[in-house]
Amino acid sequence: MPPVATLRRWARAALEAPAEITVRVVDATESRRLNREFRGRDYATNVLSFAYGDGGNAAGGGRRVCGDLVLCAPVVRAEAHAQGKPPAVHYAHLLVHGLLHLQGHDHGEDAPAARMERRERRILAQLGFPDPFAPGPCREDSSRDPTLMSRRADRNP
Repeated sequence: MPPVATLRRWARAALEAPAEITVRVVDATESRRLNREFRGRDYATNVLSFAYGDGGNAAGGGRRVCGDLVLCAPVVRAEAHAQGKPPAVHYAHLLVHGLLHLQGHDHGEDAPAARMERRERRILAQLGFPDPFAPGPCREDSSRDPTLMSRRADRNP
């Protein structure tokens, strides 16, 4: 698990507005319970995002992003291993991904998914991370990426 200061740095890079975000790292049991309760999916998942309220107004009149992110440590570690990348790289990607959801980005349809993925790539590159959608040393192609497979399943119920 990356240090809190590192998570904050990654979050600042992904946020487009002032924010009040809680990040929790949970086990597979809690991730599964939350995913089942709030998404109707009975399995532990890598990241869940819960936006709340309209965000309110930040100082200076802009919109404030408010929400909770839940990262499932065993799923993140397993996916990182399967993708041949260090866990910290995957944590960075999932934190950025969840924060984009809290800001209204979505990947439920192809065009918004492409925009969201471009944004993820850009933010992660600014942080010095490789393209999370490119084939890795242990992957032949992105179709084997469990993160992308779950996204495709979400798009095609």
